Amino acid sequence: MSTKANRAPLVTLVASIADRHRAPLSRSLMAVLIACAAAGVHAADIGQIKVAKGSVTIERAGRSLSGAVGTRVQTADVVRTGNDGSVGITMTDNSLLSAGPNSVLALDRYEFDSTTNEGRFDTSLRSGTLAVVSGRLARQSPNAMTVHTPSAVLGVRGTEFVVSTR
Repeated sequence: MSTKANRAPLVTLVASIADRHRAPLSRSLMAVLIACAAAGVHAADIGQIKVAKGSVTIERAGRSLSGAVGTRVQTADVVRTGNDGSVGITMTDNSLLSAGPNSVLALDRYEFDSTTNEGRFDTSLRSGTLAVVSGRLARQSPNAMTVHTPSAVLGVRGTEFVVSTR
């Protein structure tokens, strides 16, 4: 989504609040409200699909979205690939995730401070295959990334690994 498209509903929301209370909002208060709301909109994007082949969908807040190249992923998204599907995702810390056919990957938790390279990244591979090349987060904090499977929890301390589950 473009920044401009995100701001229009926010300006409308702030204006409606002012109208409901029949009191004018100062320009500085309005600017603060818009900035806070806009920051929340952009903070939700944690990565982007860079490669998508075959059937790829994202489950988000009860909806199913197409997993096309360029689609941004968010915390709590579940990425699914079909029999003919595969997907490559680049996270904001430059971690690379590649899921093969018939995979279900949940992006459970992602927090990343680009200044300190600290945070937390937890995913769940419910089925399928996942190859990972860790980014700045795992390099800075070796215990910061985990991958949960139905039978194990992997603590990511190296830079590359592959896991498969049925």
